[in-house]
Amino acid sequence: MKKSVLVIGLGRLGSHLAEKMQDLGHDVMVLDSNENSINHIASHFADARIADYTSEDVLKTLDIPSFDLCFVTVGDNFEASMLVTHILKKLGAKYVASRARDEMQCELLKRIGADEVIYADGEVADKLAIRHNGNNIFDYVALAGGYAIFEVPIVKEWKGKTIAELDVRKKYKINIVAIKNGNAINVTPMPDYVFKEDDHIFVLGQSRDVFKLSVKT
Repeated sequence: MKKSVLVIGLGRLGSHLAEKMQDLGHDVMVLDSNENSINHIASHFADARIADYTSEDVLKTLDIPSFDLCFVTVGDNFEASMLVTHILKKLGAKYVASRARDEMQCELLKRIGADEVIYADGEVADKLAIRHNGNNIFDYVALAGGYAIFEVPIVKEWKGKTIAELDVRKKYKINIVAIKNGNAINVTPMPDYVFKEDDHIFVLGQSRDVFKLSVKT
C-alpha cells in the first residue's frame, strides 16, 4: 500500500531514508532548512522544500495529519529534533519516528510523543524503510542476492492449519525458518505444525514476495 511520507532533515540518514522510501513506491516530501542539502537532493523528489522546520506555522502548511509517516532525521541539533517531534504530534501526526544519539535522548523523545526512536545512519535506513513499507513487518535482516529474513504475523486464514496443508513454500515463494508465539520460539517447525492465532513467522525470501504476504495479514 502506497504511503505518504515526510522526511525532515536531510543528512546522511534522512537522504538515504527518503530515497529508499521513494524507491519502494511511496510518495515522499523532503524538508530541510539548509538550501545546500535540499539542492543536493531536490532533483530526485517531486516535493522538496526549504523552510524552517522548527516553525509551527511552517509545519501547519504541510497538512501533517495527511502523512502516514513522519521521520525527524535532524542532525546534531537535538533541541530542534525534540521541538519538531513535539510540534508534529501537536498537529496530529499519525506516526513520528525521530532520531536519537543515546539512551537519554531516546527517553526524552518518547516522553514528548515520538512513536519510534531511530538510532543510526546509512545501512539502518534501508532496514527502517523496509519495515515501514508494510504495516505488518516487525523486523528485517538483509542477506545477499536480494533475499532477507522478515518477521511477520501469520495470515488470519492460516489459524488451525498446518504448514504442509498450506503449502507455504510453493504458494508464497517463502521459507519459514522459525515460528514465534509470545516468548516461545520454534526454530525447527515441522510440516505438521498447526498455526495459532498469535503466531509470528520468520520467513526467508525476496522482499516483493514477503510484501505480498504481509498485505494479507
